Amino acid sequence: MNVPKLYLQSGREEAVRRFHPWIFSGAIARREGTPQDGDVVDVLDKKGNYLATGHFHDGSIAVRIFSFTKVRPDVAYWTEKLQSIRIVRSALVPPATNCYRLIHGEGDGCSGLIVDMYNGVAVLQAHSIGMHRERELITQALQRVFGGELKAVYDKSADTVPEHYGTSVQNGYLYGHVETPHPVLENGSTFLVDWITGQKTGFFLDQRDNRNLLARYAAGKKVLNAFCYSGGFSIYALKAGAELVHSVDVSQKAIDLTNRNVAANFGEDTHHDAYAEDVMKYLKSHDHQYDVVVLDPPAFAKSLPARHRAVQGYKRLNAEGLRRLAKGGILFTFSCSQVVDRELFYNTIVAAAIEAGRQVRVLHHLSQPADHPVSLFHPEGGYLKGLVLWVE
Repeated sequence: MNVPKLYLQSGREEAVRRFHPWIFSGAIARREGTPQDGDVVDVLDKKGNYLATGHFHDGSIAVRIFSFTKVRPDVAYWTEKLQSIRIVRSALVPPATNCYRLIHGEGDGCSGLIVDMYNGVAVLQAHSIGMHRERELITQALQRVFGGELKAVYDKSADTVPEHYGTSVQNGYLYGHVETPHPVLENGSTFLVDWITGQKTGFFLDQRDNRNLLARYAAGKKVLNAFCYSGGFSIYALKAGAELVHSVDVSQKAIDLTNRNVAANFGEDTHHDAYAEDVMKYLKSHDHQYDVVVLDPPAFAKSLPARHRAVQGYKRLNAEGLRRLAKGGILFTFSCSQVVDRELFYNTIVAAAIEAGRQVRVLHHLSQPADHPVSLFHPEGGYLKGLVLWVE
């Protein structure tokens, strides 16, 4: 297989030698061959020394690297890679849990690829044309690695690949077929997952450890779960013995998901109410005082130009959340906006506490779980940040 070669400008190879998985277009001095979007390319320094192999894209990020040794991504390559990743996952996924992230992009050396496992169903989400073109090989590799445990592979990439390419992409099964909603277990609790119509790949796997932590604070407490989506934090609070749980989300579909998951775990006899309302309006218009408040909003900013407005949004939201907490209450607050780093998020919460006039102590600094690993050489992969606060 004769692949195109990209030669880097002098001095621009150092980031690659430090295993950063992206090559920006401005670093390329010349091309040998005519790579098209999604093609496998080799990256070389100015003198022609091999550096890495990745997928080409005619854009700001010109190459997404998936190997720093010379390889050709066939079924055997993907099988070996997936097998090594699965070994690590088997050591870190907790008991009574059959849903987890198998591949986390750059954190697993697979830039542009997400694969989530839901009780035997692999949901694949490509964020690059190159990775989407590998989907059949990856499906074959998944079959080899999981054998009879694999029930289906579903491709949900239509909205995550580049737009000009995505118009020709349809979501659908690459292998097998499983009816949704599909039941999964997380730390012994049941969740019904619909990867076809649900957000992301169907469930927010990245909050598993933080949901588990919430349970330590919820017994006998009044809990508000804002931006609840499918009710993850609500289920953990109820299971821990919360006095009452209120779930709020602007989406009626999300509220339906939450109610369905509550019923799957507790039947009809619960201490739970759900509201399809805008969270900010709910916080301002209801005078409930809670012992525990969870604020887990969607990303307020997906680009640097939107960051300032996002920070103001986080400040207003958290100030209102703090006002809804009783004395001695606990706030779980999160940001999944990649452009809002940990320090900026912390300072924003400080500003919110000043505005709300509350004394606050930090109990925990939170992040994403171990099945969402972050490469030391690609800190951009650490997107989820959170704080647990004790509020006087």
